[in-house]
Amino acid sequence: MMDAAHGQWGRLDILVNNAGIARDAVLTKLTLAQWDEVMDVNLKGTFLCLQAGARHMVAARYGRIVNMSSIAYDGNRGTGNYSASKGGIISLTRTACLELAQHNITVNAVAPGAVATRLALDLPPKIQEKLLSRIPSHRYGDAAEIASVVSFLASDDASYVNGQTIHICGGLSVGYL
Repeated sequence: MMDAAHGQWGRLDILVNNAGIARDAVLTKLTLAQWDEVMDVNLKGTFLCLQAGARHMVAARYGRIVNMSSIAYDGNRGTGNYSASKGGIISLTRTACLELAQHNITVNAVAPGAVATRLALDLPPKIQEKLLSRIPSHRYGDAAEIASVVSFLASDDASYVNGQTIHICGGLSVGYL
């Protein structure tokens, strides 16, 4: 995929790692298959794309990488696999920043809270109600609000923002359920 983009456009300037799934279960009922599926998509997928994209960016001595995490990285009931994968993305982001900054490549993460996507809207109504009550504005974020921060981090306006995790959560605390 990275080679195809580079081949078509002659360069690869921006990479946004935005794939993610959830397979929620409390730790005592979480299966190895659920663990592996979430880790493969969320963490391993981010790593593989970051690695492949960084090779092109290092050669060009320029790049902007934005990895999607979640405020759930700090732990949340019933999401051990998801939380661990999103925490791993934050650690990977910081490590990549330290390794790639010398090549004029920035690597940052965005950690959304509750956003009006299937992930939040498919939660049981009682959990949605509890979740919304913990957000100071009592509303879900909009995907466009997340996209505007990603756009900023991918721009040259953010050339000195590196290795950071930006929370976009309306003030929602981690460990929210």
